[in-house]
Amino acid sequence: MIRDVGTGSASMVESAWTAAHLGALDTRHHDSAPLIRDADVIRIAPDLDIWDAWPVQDRDGAPSLLDGGETLWMALGSPRFPDPDTRHGHARIHLLSHSVTGWRHLGPALIDGFSPGSREWSGSALLAADRQSLTLFFTATGQRGEAALTFEQRLFHAQAKLVKSDSGYRLTDWRALREIILRDPAHYMASDAGSGAVGTIKAFRDPAYFRDPRDGRHHIFFAGSLAGSSSAFNGAVGWAVAADDKLEDWQIRPPLISADTLNNELERPHAIFHQGRYYMFWSTQNHVFNPDGPVGPTGLYGMVSETLSGGWRPLNGTGLVFANPAAAPKQAYSWLVLPDLQVTSFIDAWGSSGSDDHARRFGATFAPILKLRLDGDAAGLVERA
Repeated sequence: MIRDVGTGSASMVESAWTAAHLGALDTRHHDSAPLIRDADVIRIAPDLDIWDAWPVQDRDGAPSLLDGGETLWMALGSPRFPDPDTRHGHARIHLLSHSVTGWRHLGPALIDGFSPGSREWSGSALLAADRQSLTLFFTATGQRGEAALTFEQRLFHAQAKLVKSDSGYRLTDWRALREIILRDPAHYMASDAGSGAVGTIKAFRDPAYFRDPRDGRHHIFFAGSLAGSSSAFNGAVGWAVAADDKLEDWQIRPPLISADTLNNELERPHAIFHQGRYYMFWSTQNHVFNPDGPVGPTGLYGMVSETLSGGWRPLNGTGLVFANPAAAPKQAYSWLVLPDLQVTSFIDAWGSSGSDDHARRFGATFAPILKLRLDGDAAGLVERA
């Protein structure tokens, strides 16, 4: 289903992910991720829980290779809490390095007091060819210094200098903090309009940078909520385009993909270009589907198109790329597909059916890397050797 969305002097195309698509799950096979085992749970640091993660990347989306093949990553992190949901109110972006010796925690990415929010939520990071100039796109949630946590989400960028010392890499000279994508109320619902309860929060978050290899233009995709919807389940993939290569001025566009009446949160949407097609991926959870319609499993979902601006079709006809295994339906989350089709995520309630003693166990570290297979409109997992 595709419908035109008026934008004044022009018309954009919005593609819909619908109950009719998802309802076909009962008649079609879908892949499931392998079970996560005890040996897979390797913490980054004993005093740090991490979840949503992304690489410091080049403009083509690949992780930036530094000396000796080292890569840098960012991840949301917090101290460990008895209730893992508490972490969201304490989230900060942390800097990590990965090398042949494994993972290393390098501390908070942003300096104290720099972020305009009460906490920092997901984004993306771009490293220039000089291997020093870094641009961070991120979500500032709430307001700095607020007495009670609020859920307003704003999209910012900031710049820093990457330096290396004997103790490892660090980011210095943070500057150019700026809100770059202002919400268009004609198309996007206010992010603080939800109740704040898990699964009901409205979205204007998770900016993911993408450079179109066909024309070199710069895009940001983000999780949004549709304005004007009559449903509480009004998730969408938002979109903005940079005016030029400076990445300072961005034009917000109407949502690219909608899940109106189907799903509340299309989280961390991001695009790759593969074999002449664009692929858009997002993560979503079982409990944010509309209970009155078909309900999908927690998993990685996506669409494919020959053009970036529209014509998006659900992968596998349903949108589901792969799910957590039935024996552990919450074992991992927040999947990120890299240009080489490797897939990263974090370990959530692993080794749990959802009704046992481990239902609230939080892995709080990277899940094993998975490998995706893409063939036109078909997608799934490559079996691990």
